[in-house]
Amino acid sequence: MIVLSVGMPRAGSGWHYNLIHDLMKTTGCADARDIREKYKLQKVLTEVNCNIGVLSARRLGMVTVPALMGKTFVIKAHAGPSGASRLLSALGVLRVTYIYRDPRDAMLSAFDYGQRALAKGRPNAFSHLSNFEESVDFMMEYVHIWERWMGEKKVLIARYEDLLTNYEVESTRLVDYLKLDTAKPEVRAVIGQYRPGVNDEQQGLHFYKGKIGRFRDTYSGEQQAIMLKKLKPYLERMGYEE
Repeated sequence: MIVLSVGMPRAGSGWHYNLIHDLMKTTGCADARDIREKYKLQKVLTEVNCNIGVLSARRLGMVTVPALMGKTFVIKAHAGPSGASRLLSALGVLRVTYIYRDPRDAMLSAFDYGQRALAKGRPNAFSHLSNFEESVDFMMEYVHIWERWMGEKKVLIARYEDLLTNYEVESTRLVDYLKLDTAKPEVRAVIGQYRPGVNDEQQGLHFYKGKIGRFRDTYSGEQQAIMLKKLKPYLERMGYEE
């Protein structure tokens, strides 16, 4: 089986992936990085967190090979659902989680993260966002992806803000979805390891500031009005105030 951890960029997706990865490791399942090496999937599963990119039939078909050979592992994506992902989910080969965040905070985090990397001479996937307008357009693509995931069946939906402020409930919900035993000491140890505030600086968790509602103190009134105009059809359904 493949556990697919999907997330809106800068929505705690690295945190969520690593939590899921280590929870599944308590079952003795394979490390996705080892799967990547053994099955020569370096071009399909990229970066530290084994990001599959788009959920195309070709890519999913390639990573399904080790799953059909009895391997269970966790991979990551930011992409929207596809016919192939729906089929594998219906067949029980793919188990999907999706995490999102207030897109206004995610957008600000993406811009800041990209600019910090650029200043260090190590540009990343967000460094092309050079201004407010580009950041809005970039994030709207992922809002549309959020809308598509919300229409999917058999997907565990989580919000970054809930994981941050109600971690015990949300982590228990995740453990139940993964069909693990919350009472097991090794499972409790992983939950404790990823509790907010315990290891926020750990490599790969993508924490920097993570403050809820930071966009209200950073963007001008005019910029917030532009965001609200574009996001108004979505914010209430996402569970956020205007």
